[in-house]
Amino acid sequence: MNGKEVLRRMRKSNFFLAGAIIVAFIIIMALISPGIIVHNPIGTDLTKRLVPPEFLARGWHGYVLGTDPLGQDILTRLLIGGRMSLMISIIVVLATAFLGTILGVVSGFYGKTVDMVIMRIADIQMSIPPTVLAIAVIAVLGTSITNLIIVLVITGWPSYTRVVRSNVMVMRNVEFIQASRALGSSNIRIMFTQILPNVLTALIILMSQNFGRIILIEASMSFLGLGVPLPTPSWGSMISEGREYLTTAPWVVIAPGCTLMLAVLGFNFLGDGVRDILDPKSKH
Repeated sequence: MNGKEVLRRMRKSNFFLAGAIIVAFIIIMALISPGIIVHNPIGTDLTKRLVPPEFLARGWHGYVLGTDPLGQDILTRLLIGGRMSLMISIIVVLATAFLGTILGVVSGFYGKTVDMVIMRIADIQMSIPPTVLAIAVIAVLGTSITNLIIVLVITGWPSYTRVVRSNVMVMRNVEFIQASRALGSSNIRIMFTQILPNVLTALIILMSQNFGRIILIEASMSFLGLGVPLPTPSWGSMISEGREYLTTAPWVVIAPGCTLMLAVLGFNFLGDGVRDILDPKSKH
């Protein structure tokens, strides 16, 4: 598929356009947030607790989305929490894609015993609920961002391995691969210079669809106290802290809840759009 065809499909994909706008807005706000925040994201002021949203009545220096039970500015914490969620999701998606791709290529190319061992490990991994594994890992290693990333990578690699493996198993017996073997090319060269480029489309589609899932899982872990440690802001922990005030100060929960929903929706739209654009079976 040439560049003009990709651009044409981008313009005609409503999912891609909607997702790209939402995701671009979130990324831009996360990137510029250190330069625009005016309140301390972790500083507390009980004299300002549960201030209702002032929107822009007092300008950017007011409490645009109100304050939480500790007097912290909600908008400021949303922006910093967004940076954290994006950082974690990018690291996790890249790490799981790298690990899962390596194992998938090796499993699909060699087959037999190597394939059986890798796929049985993947089956065992996928049989363990992510939350249960997170509780076990956090109980042993403690709560930290690094441990959260480790948990998400451990639970995420099997899906990449399965997708890459299935594509490699189709590619390994095509004529140009057989020709490379006959010419004396090493297995490593064949796997990573000839087979891997031909499975990148499926890999890119899967990566684009996983960003929203990682953000949602990270928020769920933080909601349970297993994710980003306090006092670092996280959308999940903000929802958890504010759920007791849902009837008296609903903005404490509504603001992070709607932000999380918008972010996940945007990344899901973008992932579906990328799939429609790159999938040769899709008709536009």
